[in-house]
Amino acid sequence: MATSNKRIYLSPPHMSGLEEGYVKEAFESNWIAPLGPSVTAFEQRVAAYAGVGGALALSSGTAALHLALRSLGVGQGDRVFCSSLTFIGSVNPVLYQGAEPVFIDAEPSNWNMSTVALKKAFAWAARDGKLPKAVLVVDLYGQSADYEPILALCNQYGVPVIEDAAEALGASYQGKACGTFGKFGAFSFNGNKIITTSGGGMLLADDAKAIEKALFWATQARDPVPWYEHSEMGFNYRMSNIVAGIGLGQLRILNERVEARRAVFERYKEALGNIRGINFMPEASYGRCTRWLTVMTLEPGITAVKPPDIINALAGENIESRPVWKPMHRQPLFQSSKYFTHGKNKSVSDSLFEQGLCLPSGSSLTEKEQKRVIDIVWKCFKSL
Repeated sequence: MATSNKRIYLSPPHMSGLEEGYVKEAFESNWIAPLGPSVTAFEQRVAAYAGVGGALALSSGTAALHLALRSLGVGQGDRVFCSSLTFIGSVNPVLYQGAEPVFIDAEPSNWNMSTVALKKAFAWAARDGKLPKAVLVVDLYGQSADYEPILALCNQYGVPVIEDAAEALGASYQGKACGTFGKFGAFSFNGNKIITTSGGGMLLADDAKAIEKALFWATQARDPVPWYEHSEMGFNYRMSNIVAGIGLGQLRILNERVEARRAVFERYKEALGNIRGINFMPEASYGRCTRWLTVMTLEPGITAVKPPDIINALAGENIESRPVWKPMHRQPLFQSSKYFTHGKNKSVSDSLFEQGLCLPSGSSLTEKEQKRVIDIVWKCFKSL
């Protein structure tokens, strides 16, 4: 039964106060429409932060992935290799284009796309005479995939990469910002992300012409004539000027938000890391993880405590937690899709889903609130 304790959310928005000035400026200048100076400034500053040539502010990270796939010519009947351990927003755009997702397992050392599984998938596709049009790699829970071997393999087959960095703004790989390793990258500014615009996303690319074409599609593909004329199908995907103003304020404190989430992780690790059977998502040596969410796993055979035990105990105290993403290859929508595992007859993604849970990880989480969470987790183990 829920108590009267204040609700603790998994990853709530965290405003700094800086956002209000930009929103006020939009109202005072009457730039309320989906275009305006805040949109342009937000695009320029995100591009500069990431170190890419161009960025396009959109209604969601999913919209960014959709435009990336279309830009690469992905269409009806094509294949796209996708990370399986992810949120469905990473994969739905493949369906929008009428293409077929082929799912790739996770790497146990970093939880992102497995190069071993990717090699298997490419070998199969080559034998089948039908290589993918793109490989869509997800940076999971704020940690970069291992791009050096992934890119080498994709380049060997001449297949472009799209980097879904929706959960990894502020993370890095070999000193370079996430979102910049593919032909296209995508960020999300959903309400639960490290910084938020309440809803929104960003498409990144060094290719100026590709960004220009994506802008055309994102604004209903209106031809450059005085009347409304359309030669191609377009979308209503642009970010509004007000929302972009929130993003400008949030972007100023991005590094602080990353540090706060990393501190939340360290407190969890210090308090719970010595409990037998508990492991935390590892941080890969090749980069810096934002710890967007603190994720831990419970090792079967070492502890009898299971993720639902902790999730239910936390829910009973008005605290939100979640299982690890249910892999896409296990979703009813994709029951007929091909899936390549990391190990022989062993799926890392399945094991992580069955053994893992996400703890409250917001940058606004106080130490007192976090202690509530930690105490409840401890009780689950002491009750055995």
